[in-house]
Amino acid sequence: MPEQIALLTNPTSGKGKGARVAGEVAPRLRHAGFSVRELTGRDADEALDLARGCVEDGVETLAVVGGDGMVHLAVQALAGSQTRLGLVPAGTGNDVARYLDLPRKSAHAATDVLIGGKERTIDLARVGTRYYVTVLAAGFDAKVNERANQMTWPRGQMRYNLATIAELRTFRPIPYVLEIDGDEQRFEAMMVAVGNGPSFGGGLRITEGALLDDGLLDVVVIRPMSKTSLVRTYPKLFKGTHVLHPEYRHYPARTVTIAAPGVVAYADGERIGALPLTVEVVPQALRVLVP
Repeated sequence: MPEQIALLTNPTSGKGKGARVAGEVAPRLRHAGFSVRELTGRDADEALDLARGCVEDGVETLAVVGGDGMVHLAVQALAGSQTRLGLVPAGTGNDVARYLDLPRKSAHAATDVLIGGKERTIDLARVGTRYYVTVLAAGFDAKVNERANQMTWPRGQMRYNLATIAELRTFRPIPYVLEIDGDEQRFEAMMVAVGNGPSFGGGLRITEGALLDDGLLDVVVIRPMSKTSLVRTYPKLFKGTHVLHPEYRHYPARTVTIAAPGVVAYADGERIGALPLTVEVVPQALRVLVP
């Protein structure tokens, strides 16, 4: 009996790229001898139910076609299970694909990773019952996300650019209470980020150096700086050289509680909830397919 692989698609990922890519992946998998179960959720709730059904049925691999948001959804079903996560990148940011060195420009090459079946086990971060793979943002960046989500125009990256400009005009350093493995700190900062992996937002390496399998979270604090300095520091996030800034702080942790007024946290680009929140690492929680 051929090995079964479930293919879960977000048809709207990458402005419709998800649906097009899935049309290339499924026949390639069948040609390689797999029995393919093609799944498309009409919304996030249905997609999550489909993913959970795969785990209950003992499907060996759930491959998602989409971006970090689709991975985030799948992980809620797969965390701690024996079902492996496969990923064919078709989103905008694709940070998880970067983490795993997956091909991001060739659906055929990414499908070959699924066919090859090489496995790795990674950690996850957990907030309550919610898991994430990349970074939890709880500061200036989260406020930009919140503002952008309230805007109806324009669409795409320009909306976030405008939200960033608008937030910069009124933003003030945020008073935080941070408890890291039982040690409490109080300070003002521009942002706090809690990384399971090193980047978010399409390659912004805010938690530079974070490893997916070290059993630790990486907590980064950006202390108060001028708005001009914040704007100048932003491009450095793409190379991770912001770690040289004098207002940068880094703390390894297994558990961290973040409290601050008026901040809604985001992780994997998804809205998690208002602070205070507690984040804990869940070691070796997810089986993934890699090159």
